[in-house]
Amino acid sequence: MASAPALTVGFDLDMTLIDSRPGVRATYLALTAETGVEIDADLAVSRLGPPLEQELAHWFPDDQIQAMGDRYREIYPEYAIDPTGPLPGAREAVAAVQELGGRAIVVTAKHEPNAKLHLDHLGIAPDVVIGWLWAEGKAEALREYGASVYVGDHTGDIRGAHTAEALAVSVATGPCTADELRKAGADVVLAALTEFPDWLRGHLAARG
Repeated sequence: MASAPALTVGFDLDMTLIDSRPGVRATYLALTAETGVEIDADLAVSRLGPPLEQELAHWFPDDQIQAMGDRYREIYPEYAIDPTGPLPGAREAVAAVQELGGRAIVVTAKHEPNAKLHLDHLGIAPDVVIGWLWAEGKAEALREYGASVYVGDHTGDIRGAHTAEALAVSVATGPCTADELRKAGADVVLAALTEFPDWLRGHLAARG
């Protein structure tokens, strides 16, 4: 059995690697058209990060949330994949880990099959994709794969990294400002993933 790489870096997906707002918005609008329930899609996409059910709870009664979540995920590929693009530096950030002999994993709260559809469509090629994990729950996968760094855009990602005893690297490309990320305990705050390859090389050099 091959030994694990010395370096494993985890990445969040939505608003870290991809700008899924156009696709998520389109999916919410389709769900509104189908159900007749008026979902404020612009508001919903302004707070991406937590699991889908948390957002649906703002619009549907408790006894409908599971069914609406299932339906959203079912129609998601039709509406959300094509409009979604990579955030600047996303491909290069994942590639930088691999070029340094490391393993890049994606750990996301998103439905795993849909996460893989996004990455395949955009030509972003992490080594592993793990879905259905949020905030502290992300530590499960980060520990399993031995990640020493986790990169995300939300304060929940910081909690996940620290629960796994990994370095929390935050990018201010999502709903949380750089100041909010710092106050939440981020170890490193970058303006965008375009800064990540240089930061990673410096981090590894300092670590020896």
